[in-house]
Amino acid sequence: MNEFELIKNYFQQLAKKSLCSLNLNDDVFFDKKNRLVISVDTYVEGNHFIDFKKPDLVIKKIIRSSISDLICKGVKPKYYFISGSGNKKSFSKSNLLKISKSLNDEQNKYKIFLSGGDTVFSNKLSFTITSIGFANNIIYRNKAKVNDDIYVSGNLGDSYLGLLVLKKKIKLNSSLNKYFINQYFMPNIQLQLVNHINKFANTAIDISDGLLTDLDKMLNTQQLSYKLHLKDIPISHNLKKVLALKNLPKVNYISRGDDYQVLFTASKGKKSIIKKIASNYGIKLTKIGSILKVDKKPLILDHKNREISIKNKGYFHQF
Repeated sequence: MNEFELIKNYFQQLAKKSLCSLNLNDDVFFDKKNRLVISVDTYVEGNHFIDFKKPDLVIKKIIRSSISDLICKGVKPKYYFISGSGNKKSFSKSNLLKISKSLNDEQNKYKIFLSGGDTVFSNKLSFTITSIGFANNIIYRNKAKVNDDIYVSGNLGDSYLGLLVLKKKIKLNSSLNKYFINQYFMPNIQLQLVNHINKFANTAIDISDGLLTDLDKMLNTQQLSYKLHLKDIPISHNLKKVLALKNLPKVNYISRGDDYQVLFTASKGKKSIIKKIASNYGIKLTKIGSILKVDKKPLILDHKNREISIKNKGYFHQF
């Protein structure tokens, strides 16, 4: 079963009396009365990261991907808790120094504070991050409207290419290797969007499992469909260069996950304020499609408005 079937069949009923749990169908817990917002994420070696050869970079990746759950809700992260399971090799003195330095770097960059956690011995390396912020309101899932425009922040696909480089499945020059590996480990999350997304977004999610998978999750209890234009989906100059050099199709790189950009919908009347905020604060926000009625088939169109089929829509958690 997938993660949604698991939650629905075994856990949703347990949270029924806790309105703050949002029916276990959102990125966060939100206690509106106390302005408290919490997210929890677990990362396992071999699943969420290949190995622990670069502990300093792995830690940056999991911190950024964790706080992006709050950012896409319009919530500024403030505190985090980190729990880790590992052995003497993974938690050697050398690795612990690197982990500590990376956490300090991320704290300074995002103005967050380590506030607790736990450690346990295990031969399976994993980390669990609890992120906490405070807000009067959040951007929920499942609040899109028919004819909403669909937007995404930043660029998509760089992280996936970085993963291919790390797995030695693609050969590039040293400069491009470094760029894509850094994009994989250090996604450019959109903290500056926190103070503005409430001004225009109807619904939002961060892209962790892939553009199409997360778009489906963002709309999963709504009777809605969508149309996307491949030519409008933003990718970096470096990814464009590689796709041209290797003669690779763009469609295979835009929904493979680990982007941690913000995917949101907004009413058409919000177009000017979105453009103004993007310009004023240097945030790349790109319109990539629109929300349709449920009787319409979900579509991805090429530059000639022809339907494209995508075999891999992203990552699915199966149990």
